Amino acid sequence: MLGSTHGTLTTDFRARVVACGEEPHASVVSLPTAAARGGPDVSGRPLHLTVPDLDRFFRPRSVAVVGASDSEGRPNTGITRQLIAWADRVGARLYPVHPTRRTVFGRDCFPSVAEAPEPVDLAVLLVADPLPVIEELGEAKVPFAVAFASGFAETGEAGAEAQARLAAAVERSGLRLLGPNTNLNAFERFREDLEGPAIALITQSGHQGRPLHALQELGIRLSHWAPTGNEADLETADFLAYFAQLPEVGAIACYVEGLKDGRSFLLAADRAARARVPVVAVKVGRTEAGARTAASHTGKLTGADQVVDAAMRQFGVIRVNGLDELQDTAALLARARPPQAEGVAVYSISGGTGAHFADLATAAGLSLPALSAAKQDELHTWIPDYLNVANPIDNGGHPVGDWRGRKIIDAILADPSVGVLICPITGPFPPMSDRLAQDLADAAEATDKLVCVIWGSPVGTEDAYRTTLLGSSRLATFRTFGNCVTAVKAYLDHHRFTDRYRSPFEDAPRTPSPSFRKAQGLLRPGQQLSEHAAKQLLRAYGIRVPREQLVTSAAAAVRAAGPVGYPVVMKASGPRLAHKTELGLVKVGLTSASQVRDAYRELTDIARYESVDLDGILVCQMIDRGVEMMVGVTHDALFGPTVTVGLGGVLVEVLHDAAVRVPPFGEQQARDMLGELRGRALLEGVRGGPPVDVDALVEVVLRVQRMALELGDDLTELDINPLVVLGRGQGAVALDALAVCR
Repeated sequence: MLGSTHGTLTTDFRARVVACGEEPHASVVSLPTAAARGGPDVSGRPLHLTVPDLDRFFRPRSVAVVGASDSEGRPNTGITRQLIAWADRVGARLYPVHPTRRTVFGRDCFPSVAEAPEPVDLAVLLVADPLPVIEELGEAKVPFAVAFASGFAETGEAGAEAQARLAAAVERSGLRLLGPNTNLNAFERFREDLEGPAIALITQSGHQGRPLHALQELGIRLSHWAPTGNEADLETADFLAYFAQLPEVGAIACYVEGLKDGRSFLLAADRAARARVPVVAVKVGRTEAGARTAASHTGKLTGADQVVDAAMRQFGVIRVNGLDELQDTAALLARARPPQAEGVAVYSISGGTGAHFADLATAAGLSLPALSAAKQDELHTWIPDYLNVANPIDNGGHPVGDWRGRKIIDAILADPSVGVLICPITGPFPPMSDRLAQDLADAAEATDKLVCVIWGSPVGTEDAYRTTLLGSSRLATFRTFGNCVTAVKAYLDHHRFTDRYRSPFEDAPRTPSPSFRKAQGLLRPGQQLSEHAAKQLLRAYGIRVPREQLVTSAAAAVRAAGPVGYPVVMKASGPRLAHKTELGLVKVGLTSASQVRDAYRELTDIARYESVDLDGILVCQMIDRGVEMMVGVTHDALFGPTVTVGLGGVLVEVLHDAAVRVPPFGEQQARDMLGELRGRALLEGVRGGPPVDVDALVEVVLRVQRMALELGDDLTELDINPLVVLGRGQGAVALDALAVCR
């Protein structure tokens, strides 16, 4: 992690975002262009986020402690003492409140908040049941309160009902509540002697934030800590949006167990992405998809955690796996300057060390460009000719012990292809490691490029580590190879993402399209549509389907085959009919009238035997060239409609190769979905095959998204499988579709 700030670290501080309007204790944060005009999108969901004015929470002018105590041995006494010390640090006036005490720690105590000598900005509730106090706080116009009490949603059904009553009372009162089941973390001591960009911390479990808070002892500045607890009112999204506007915040670190509201989280993450503030999160509680009863493949491909993961990636939230990664990644992203190049140079005393790290870095997707021949010749001025200096760079050890060491580092950093220099020092060997550490620290102070050091010693008490590396304001110091790779990858990805980021809420549709009016008449409430009806729905949204006719007799089938064009495919069509192939209800490659007539009789016989309710037999154009894909819509409990794309046909069940996004999203995100597929090479052409029409596939994904937004809950599931993507410039055709209506 980055060392202490003994010097001034310059960075791009974010300017505050000016609110475009106000509500009591809140500001409406504007979004650019279309979204700034207010109002919901076409699905009725908000396009803007109301952000509480949390300045008055973190820096109140006056604080009331309800249930304050100075009786030794009581839990409230220790909390009261800590709150008094915190209020003194932030310059707030503190008023103890207790119905039976006249003084607490020598301060006048008041029987109620309303009787405090001035309006109260923040009430801290040290009571077992905060519900009776909420109405009083509302009448006293207290803007913020904190409830420490437990025994709510975390305890089960009865607790959840109690929390719902608390939340309803808070909403009626007009105040904003942190908790319940939270703690004192918001009132921790933050070091004021540290400079540079800070980390703001959001945790749903207070104890899990302790490692981040301890970063201050290594010189990493923290500015805020929001322990959100059960989130009966204030939630992760509120603090995320608020922290993203603060100029002192260089990164936001989150420990999330569950999201209260998916839409609010996305709006807050969008705000951070537009402000270029990195958000790093540990999201726990990975769960299975649960019992899905829908008939389509789409619902089986992406479980709840996969949707959360995709939503975070879509809005630039960097998801890491552990608290150690959260510490190191947030520290690096908070304080490092933007990269000047994406190339990573690995420099080490040992060739084995360099090769090991290069393997890990390359596997993670980092680019290790070979240095130019001229640069290698320059490095061989100080490094023996028999050593490899292409990248990774092996110095053989001895040059780091004298004047050559700094020359080598400066030469590497001067290469225009290098944006990051990483030097693993696997163990302390003072004749070499101490001089190398100092040279790296000095070089880091003189360059705008990122210099990372991995100090591999398990001891961590060495002077080169504690003083030289952690004492540098510019070095990023790690203790493990893995955390270094994770953090550097996140650093480069974040800047690449924000460089091209455009808020999807800017262009979110606000009025229904003409397709929506057509589609409304095709929905059948409470039913699964037949393939024929589902394809009509696709046609309404401009998605191409094969030439086909629905027939109810063998003679009609023969007549239809002519204009459809031989060879034809014949399929049973009916509501609640999901897996036709398994039942033998599909016939392909029919080339004559007699085959069509026989196929009709066979399909209807099978349907009667299997008790399948038919609306007819489809006679379809046969399309046998192209790549089979799947595009679908499902509904997520947190985020609402989601769009999935993946390999189709039988591969959907074999490989489960799919990517998901939460609407609204733009064309670039649709293309990114395709880039995430393991089988994406099929779209580019393999074994001499031509590339397919990726533009047409992207267009289908965007049209399906429009369906998801406009039809909303009325369309609970859609599965287009297979969608055959033809050769470049030839389009894409939905060969089969399933739709389920609410």
